[in-house]
Amino acid sequence: MKIAVASGKGGTGKTTLATNLAVVASRQGCSTAYIDCDVEEPNGHLFLKPAITRRTVVTTPVPRIVEEACQHCGQCGEICRYSAIVCLGQKVLVYPELCHGCGGCALVCPNQAIIEVPREIGVVERGQAGPVEFVHGLLNVGEAQSPPVIKAVKAAAPDVDWLILDAPPGTSCPVITAMRDCDFVVLVTEPTPFGLNDLALAVDTVRQLGLPFAVVINRADVGDGRVRDYCAAEQIPVLLEIPDDRRIAEAYSRGELVIEAVPETATAFEHLYGRIEESLLAVSNIARGGGDHAHI
Repeated sequence: MKIAVASGKGGTGKTTLATNLAVVASRQGCSTAYIDCDVEEPNGHLFLKPAITRRTVVTTPVPRIVEEACQHCGQCGEICRYSAIVCLGQKVLVYPELCHGCGGCALVCPNQAIIEVPREIGVVERGQAGPVEFVHGLLNVGEAQSPPVIKAVKAAAPDVDWLILDAPPGTSCPVITAMRDCDFVVLVTEPTPFGLNDLALAVDTVRQLGLPFAVVINRADVGDGRVRDYCAAEQIPVLLEIPDDRRIAEAYSRGELVIEAVPETATAFEHLYGRIEESLLAVSNIARGGGDHAHI
């Protein structure tokens, strides 16, 4: 099962939830992997402390001009919607950082004057954190496009019972790339006006993708009740409420797992594990033609 942990904004506790949930799932006897898809700023390794055993370079194809074959017709520039290739008189300019690797310029070139060459944009690292398998990606500094690295991270995921994907924050293309084809999404939020605004955006995104989802409220005893009212009105299950506990914040600042630094929280995460299992079973029943979809 692929479970994405996402949020409409950064700083809600998404990585804290994902890393602790991965360890709890492994303790329940499930083979488990933690997949950090936040390739622009991955930090799951700070808490799981994996031993990295494999490193793979991620590349994207970019055009290279075969000057002696080019007739400067300009068709390559016309098809490119990102201005990554431009024909100026008798010169064709290529801007690799803008290229999305679609290959359209090579396809329309009437003289086969364009070939594609790989350009390194990041790496994928794989390792082991105790019983939890670990995969994360690192986008090279200055690169603007993270989805190719996120796709490579997901492709490197092992075949396990529980695959927990730590998605990037927000609702843009990187988040959609991470969540797409997941079985269930856990949206982490906080009970503040900003939290509610960004939760509503995240809910719209997940619904557009047609994915079943539920909410976890972090720092639940601060702010106001509007997030709970919103979830009730939208018939969105709230699987867990995590209190605003200074010990949890201190554990985070030290790079420690909450379930180990504050042992009583392990019960709450075990409860969350059980609730997600129940939700996945309900989704499975719906897929087979039974069950009620109103609360998924």
